[in-house]
This record gives sequence, C-alpha cells and structure tokens, in this order.
Amino acid sequence: MGIKLNGRVALVTGAANGIGRATALTFARAGAAIAAWDLAEPAGRALVDEIAQAGGQAAFFGVDVASQPAVAAAVAATIARFGQIDILINNAGITRDAQLVKVKDGVVVGAMSATDFDAVLNVNLKGVFTCTQAVVPAMIRQGYGRIINAASVVALYGNFGQTNYVASKAGVVGMTKVWARELGKYGITVNAVAPGFILTEMITAMPEHVLDQMVGRTPAGRAGSPQDVANAYLFLASEEASFVNGAVLNVDGGLVLGT
Repeated sequence: MGIKLNGRVALVTGAANGIGRATALTFARAGAAIAAWDLAEPAGRALVDEIAQAGGQAAFFGVDVASQPAVAAAVAATIARFGQIDILINNAGITRDAQLVKVKDGVVVGAMSATDFDAVLNVNLKGVFTCTQAVVPAMIRQGYGRIINAASVVALYGNFGQTNYVASKAGVVGMTKVWARELGKYGITVNAVAPGFILTEMITAMPEHVLDQMVGRTPAGRAGSPQDVANAYLFLASEEASFVNGAVLNVDGGLVLGT
C-alpha cells in the first residue's frame, strides 16, 4: 500500500505478537513512530529492535491495559517520549473459552467461571475504554486523532463457547459508534476492524481438522494473515480514510457470508 504516516505517532496495544506485531511493523514502514504496548517484554523489545534496525522509531512500554493507573502512566510516558499520540490501535485481547453451562447426560458438569468472564471483559472491553479515555484528551488538544478498535466477526454472529469474548467484542462495536459521534467534532475518527479466521499464534495451535473446517467456511478459500488486518488498520489510520467514521470493517474473507 502507498499510504504514508510520516510524522505520526502510533500507539499499538498488544504489539508484541500476532496482529499487533504486524501492525507495528506496517505502520513503521509507513513512516510512523511506534509506541509498542504489551506485557510480553522480550517479544516487545525484539519488535522495537527490529523497527530500529530498519531505520524506524519505536519504544516499548510494559502496560496492562486493564489497569487504569498503568495506562495513565504509560500515556504520559509515551507523550514524554514522542511528544504526541496521533493514532491509537486498541488491539490487545485475550480469550478464556468455555460454554455457559456444559451438560453431559442431563447433568451440568461445567460452566464458564465468573473469573474468566471478568478477565476477558477487563482486557477486551474495559481495556479499550481505559486506553481510549486516557489518550483522547491529547488528541483533542491537537485537533487530530485516529482510533481503531479490534472487534471480531463473532460480535456479529456469535460463537460457540465464547460468551465472554463475544460480549466484549460486541461491546467494542457499540463503543466505537458512540465515540465516533462524540469525538468527530474534534477531528478524531473512531472505527473498528472485525477480523475473521486469522492465522495468529493462538489459532495455529488448533488441531488441523479444525483449521480445515474454518477455511472451508470462508468463501475466499483461505485463512487470513495478521498482515491482512494490519493493512485494514493502516487504511483507517490514514488521511485517505478521513471521512470514514463509526464504521466496522470486516476482514474475514467473507466468513460472515459463509456461516
């Protein structure tokens, strides 16, 4: 893609691996300075080193996005390091899958725990709220901002065994639309990307027959790559997308159509 982000500072949460890593590298190649937020310090620092070796600017910040004090401190540190935050990619996310209740022979033998429900909502939903709320004042002061939130196609059609994850991603879609209305007047756009079946480290660990089933449900005939999602993030973060606000962009190879 020919999109340029020269002079922009992009904050990417969950930057150390998978989609976040591909996004940080893609944005760096486009000319942005990268604030890489993650709890995976070795991988995060390796990413920063890779960007620096290619001639880019990047810094790693160890941040738990579910912690409001940690996020507030990291926003201040990011602005101290780079002077501004122009782009926020709310990419960090976790899963803790389980059925609402699991029944065998008419007897309940398991259930999603409240702890796992809360953990996913704290990172995937509250984390997006906390990071955005902390970054927005700086964007308002400069009269410019691009906020892109990681949703999922499961927010649109549900998914077996993912009550917590689906709830979090549906909430992200809703917050995206609210913030697009609230922040547009300040020169800030807010959009979401809803990935489908993407070959991240977590997905590639699944059994081969499950992977084959997911590909079979995707009309494009293949799984997505982290780069496919990073490219969508890049467009929404660019000047070329200045009139795109409140959108949810599916990056799923037609998976929703195939269900």
